[in-house]
Amino acid sequence: MTGSTSQAILFVDGYNIIGAWPELIELRDHQGLDIARNQLAEALANYSAYQGFETLLVFDAYGQPQTHRSERFTQHLAIHYTNFGQTADSYIEISCAKFRNDIRKFEKRLIVATSDRAQQLTVIGYGAEWMSAAQLGMDVHLSEQAVKHRQKPQKQSKQRFLSKSLNPDMQAKLAKLRSNLME
Repeated sequence: MTGSTSQAILFVDGYNIIGAWPELIELRDHQGLDIARNQLAEALANYSAYQGFETLLVFDAYGQPQTHRSERFTQHLAIHYTNFGQTADSYIEISCAKFRNDIRKFEKRLIVATSDRAQQLTVIGYGAEWMSAAQLGMDVHLSEQAVKHRQKPQKQSKQRFLSKSLNPDMQAKLAKLRSNLME
């Protein structure tokens, strides 16, 4: 899961975030958990690409008797479902401990996004940074706005000539230059 070009590794406690973001709560309650999970994954894929983060979105087995599985969602985002009986919290904590012991991986920033207070204290003890669900939501929103702003086409000047789009001082200098050339 460690890419050499990412500036940070971000672990996200999936169900904690779904339970904290109003738009995901609404989706979960009205359209189902799968839709909310997909919406979170889409948002994190875009955010991770924008930030240059390598992100692992972790979901509990949620009472499902299944073995763990991981899937690569995008270049910057992988989704991991824990083993039956293992929580996302414990998976993230174990991963933080492993990164702490592996110096090469620990050169990167290690960030954990959750609003679980106990997990916050544990991961900070392993040297990870903590980000609340609310902060992650705000950061995701700001990155979406920045991307939209970048993609917005620049207004074309309604003026026919380039000189008309210059400020008055520059227009006067150009007029003086033209008059000097004509003499």
